[in-house]
Amino acid sequence: MILWLTTFAVSIASALLPFLPMEVYILGAAATEPGVPAAITLGIAAGAGATIGKIIWYEAARRGIDSKWAQKKLAAPKVKAGYEKWVARMQGRPVYAASIMFLAASVGLPPLLVMAAVGGLLKMPMWVFIPTVFLGRTVRFTLLFLGVDFAIH
Repeated sequence: MILWLTTFAVSIASALLPFLPMEVYILGAAATEPGVPAAITLGIAAGAGATIGKIIWYEAARRGIDSKWAQKKLAAPKVKAGYEKWVARMQGRPVYAASIMFLAASVGLPPLLVMAAVGGLLKMPMWVFIPTVFLGRTVRFTLLFLGVDFAIH
């Protein structure tokens, strides 16, 4: 239970601080708790923690878009055109938005930190954002835990 809670906490911190990679933690944690059941439960803990951290980035961007600073930046024609292009792509297309977010969450391309902020800026529906990020991160981290377990044992 302590390893599960630690994994959850480290995953939140890693999601908030890009210089703290969760993958490095997984190398050590997977070595201490072998087996498929442990890999799955730790993958879920890591996915849940990462989702919470990315919700914070999402919310910061969503609330910050209405700030004077952001509005000043959006006044620039090139920035405004790019923003409007992404709004047009994402609005009313939850499958498209979810696909891009899932790719970012599971593979890391585009980077999930950036996509969480973009999701917030574009006011992506939370009912799309949360399960997509959770599923993508859980798959990614579970596969990493399983890979380390397979390599070591």
